[in-house]
Amino acid sequence: MADDATTPLWRAAQAFRAATLLYVAAIQATSVDQYSRPVLSWVLVALLIVWSGIAVVGFTLTSRRRQLVVADQALAVGFMLSSWLVAGPEVWRTHQSLPTTLWVSNAVLSMAIWRGPWWGLGSGVLMGLVSTLVTREISNLWVDAALPVLAAVGIALGLASSAARRSRAELERAVRIQAATAERERLAREVHDSVLQVLALMRRRGAGATGELRELADLAGEQERALRTLLADRPAATSDTGLLDLRRELQRVVPAGVEVSAPAEAVRVPHGTGEALVAAAHAALTNAEQHAGEDARVFVLLEDLGDDVVVTVRDDGRGITDERLRDAEREGRMGVRRSIVGRLADIGGEARLETAPGEGTEWELRAPRDPEARSAP
Repeated sequence: MADDATTPLWRAAQAFRAATLLYVAAIQATSVDQYSRPVLSWVLVALLIVWSGIAVVGFTLTSRRRQLVVADQALAVGFMLSSWLVAGPEVWRTHQSLPTTLWVSNAVLSMAIWRGPWWGLGSGVLMGLVSTLVTREISNLWVDAALPVLAAVGIALGLASSAARRSRAELERAVRIQAATAERERLAREVHDSVLQVLALMRRRGAGATGELRELADLAGEQERALRTLLADRPAATSDTGLLDLRRELQRVVPAGVEVSAPAEAVRVPHGTGEALVAAAHAALTNAEQHAGEDARVFVLLEDLGDDVVVTVRDDGRGITDERLRDAEREGRMGVRRSIVGRLADIGGEARLETAPGEGTEWELRAPRDPEARSAP
């Protein structure tokens, strides 16, 4: 049998069912002398015990429980109504029905575990109303605890079963993501150490050439960028607390040949903060690759300052002039403002640019670890 999230609940419910049989037998033994048909009452109790045994085995050993749950509901109602066959209404006004309310609650448990809180509530209300019908004392509906207790049991077990299924689904999803992430990281390491470095070398060597060699270099550059994007497009690395490891995410988007300096331990930040910093750093690295020059070196520094985290992207290339920035904004090329400055502003951070012609470019990306605390009055 394939194990599922509610298997422990089913097993516990069947242990409870077995215990309720002892109560049924005790009530039968002490009340049989009040019945007009005691032999028939023993036959009905024997059938109830037989069905309980079938239910215990069936619910425990099989995952196809639909027929068992439906039969449980029908037999519980039938056993309660059969009380009229062994004695008159005057007996049931002062006693429980032949199958006691405690045993009847097993049907409510079955429905709740199988279908959730609303179906469990419905089963509890049904059993409570039938129990009231057997006594033929509708006025007792407002003072008898049977109906609210059965309804509460249905809701409680239904919520427990729904929570168990959600937890199981989330666990399976986390396992799948972890396995996929591990495999992609393995592939990324292999590709980074071989294919990406070769493509980057071809792009740099052919950048100053002409003709077919230049065309080949351009194609190599396009494939390098596409491959980097593919490797970066994976589930984010998270800790058990649900935070994102910024150090690990940065290492995923940094191209080959870029020097990275980061703390030895993981730097954990909220998802929104981490994703914005990584995207802004990636944009800064792209700008350096395109504009710093072929011989420029690029460095990435990650600092954990407690309340703040800082990512610095620096190159020793040709730098950016103020006129070039103004021209880019005037022509509608808003990559710097939207990709870097805008992202940091959205999370309550700051992006500072230091550059000069021939002096290289440095982006300092600073963000609060907890943006909500920073914005609080």
